[in-house]
Amino acid sequence: MKIVGIIASPRGRESNTLKLVNGVLKGAREEGALTELIDLYSLNIEYCRACGNCYAKGDCTLYDDFPDLFDTLMDADGIVLGAPNYIDSIPAPLKAVFDRMADAIHCQMFYGKFGCSFCTAGGSNHDPVVEYMNHALSSLGTITVGGVGVAMSDGEEGLNAGVRESVELGRKLVRSIRGEFQYPGQEEALLQRRDYFRQLVLWNKDTWTHEYDWYLQMGWITPEK
Repeated sequence: MKIVGIIASPRGRESNTLKLVNGVLKGAREEGALTELIDLYSLNIEYCRACGNCYAKGDCTLYDDFPDLFDTLMDADGIVLGAPNYIDSIPAPLKAVFDRMADAIHCQMFYGKFGCSFCTAGGSNHDPVVEYMNHALSSLGTITVGGVGVAMSDGEEGLNAGVRESVELGRKLVRSIRGEFQYPGQEEALLQRRDYFRQLVLWNKDTWTHEYDWYLQMGWITPEK
């Protein structure tokens, strides 16, 4: 089992958000998982140009670090997102990653994966950012097991409590992947979302040929005779 953590903070080793992400990875390792941490600010991720080539051919016309990052995420069983609160949202590099995943959302490529999210803020609104990142994971087909947000105005005690909560969530993440926790509400929502995108792909099958082939390969649509 492999858990991949993405840290989207420009502060590097000084990042408080990193402490939360390291906490969840620590908890995952304690449950026997392999972990990997990716510093998003060390990568070159260009902005999506909305060319639609990924829909048609499954390839991106941009040449940067995104394909390698995406392959790493596809190989993972669990995905952890960490970002500071930037004006009640996430920093631009992580948003750029999300924007490059339209094809993966249409194809629900993260179906069967589990994830969670983490955020620190100077004073408030960390929880809505956690919710947003978890929503992005859900949009890709991931079941989310929770998240942790910390206001730095609560001081060192608040951050330490957040780290402890993150470690516990890391254990829960691995146990969820093992099937020890069930999420029937999310499962039903994912199936409904997949059916929506299945219809969308069918309506555009003559131009979204890669996505149509993906649904055929996954057995989510029946080939036309």
